[in-house]
Amino acid sequence: MVRTLGLTQLTMIGIGAIIGAGIFSLAAAVARDVAGPAVLVSFLVAGAASLCAAFAYAEFAGMVPKAGSSYTYCAAVLGEIVGWIVGWDLLLEYTAIVAVVAIGMSGYLGFLLEAVGIHLPAWALGAPGTGAGHRVDLLAVAICLGVAWLLNRGTRTSARVETVLTVIKIAIVLLVIVVGFTKVDSGNLHPFAPFGFGGAFTGAATVFFAVFGYDALSTAAEESVEARRKLPKAMMLSLAVSMVLYVLVCIVLTGMQHYSKLNPNSGIASAFQSVGMSGLANVIAVGAVIGIVTVTFSFMMGASRLWYALSRDGLMPAWFGAIHPRRKVPHRATWLIGIVSAVLAGLLPINAVAELTNIGVLLAFVVVSASVLLLRYRKPHLKRAFRCPGMPVVPVLGMAFSVWLMSFLQWETWVRLSGWLVVGLIIYAAYGYRRTRKVMPGGSVDLDALDDMTESDEPEPAPAR
Repeated sequence: MVRTLGLTQLTMIGIGAIIGAGIFSLAAAVARDVAGPAVLVSFLVAGAASLCAAFAYAEFAGMVPKAGSSYTYCAAVLGEIVGWIVGWDLLLEYTAIVAVVAIGMSGYLGFLLEAVGIHLPAWALGAPGTGAGHRVDLLAVAICLGVAWLLNRGTRTSARVETVLTVIKIAIVLLVIVVGFTKVDSGNLHPFAPFGFGGAFTGAATVFFAVFGYDALSTAAEESVEARRKLPKAMMLSLAVSMVLYVLVCIVLTGMQHYSKLNPNSGIASAFQSVGMSGLANVIAVGAVIGIVTVTFSFMMGASRLWYALSRDGLMPAWFGAIHPRRKVPHRATWLIGIVSAVLAGLLPINAVAELTNIGVLLAFVVVSASVLLLRYRKPHLKRAFRCPGMPVVPVLGMAFSVWLMSFLQWETWVRLSGWLVVGLIIYAAYGYRRTRKVMPGGSVDLDALDDMTESDEPEPAPAR
């Protein structure tokens, strides 16, 4: 692959991954069903947990500038089988995230189509069980396949599109905040926690996927210029900007409209419509569509790069990780992820897919936090462009936060994750273990060899003879 991504593009990819369905759709659904105005607390708790893990990711990104993200980090420290479990887990989770945000985007697209007099048939309006006559979420399916097509145009082209769309999205969110605060009715904020703070913590477990886009960002390490220096900066910048925007939008959303009346499909646009600002509601719906495209882009890119890393290391067939000869992207993996996410988005309700996403990512956060803690004591001499602060407290907090949030998820979600991991272990035993012995006999990453890399993250040239 080709190194073309600088700090600005990396930060925009991070913000593009974080700000999306969480702010435009899921915040309203969580506020209405489990948290009320305390959805603000849900995002703060999820953000605190995410920050602890972000420090661990940033230290690894500044040390291991390789595609694969959590898979590569965990394999390097805890061994190949742990890395495989995390990689297999995240392959499903990233694909599920693409489906979640596509479902959220389809709600806003439907809002816009109805505003101009276009009405889709009932069978195309949602997954089975989400409404009368619903059979498939056709718009969500189209979104997944469209983003797969865009990603296959090449990293430079798709990253430029992502940057432009993210700038537009941030402008729309700022518009929501500035105008929305003039319409806030403090009476709507009482009671603040109608479901108790337990509901707010349950909400934190549900919205968690909305505050960890830097995980997908780290999979672009091999397409980043000076990844060891710029990836950690991009992670911190993208999370900081996104959390400020999340907090302000939560106040506006629940202050403009009573939590019990929020629309879970087009929350912000419907809230503006409820105060007589239908014109601005349509503009917000356009911004939501644009914003959610950027999330889909970031996580589909992350999933395809993860699949590329797994295939390159021999844990999955090399066919999946093939790079397009002209566009220099893993085109087969991208199309397969687009198709699978389209199936999930078309046939499953948003809450079921969101919980499946969260449990897998939280599991990865536990393992990554443990890995950075172990590595700091095992190999303190390694070059680290970024050092996780507050050792060992911050990584331990990251693990504790993640396990705590996992405890709030439904038992069915644990069963689905367990089944997926069992399938992964069977694949590893039947194929990956033997194949990787031939492809990568020295292991996923030689950590000590990374000290020989230049600032451009390429190996030092061999000395002249």
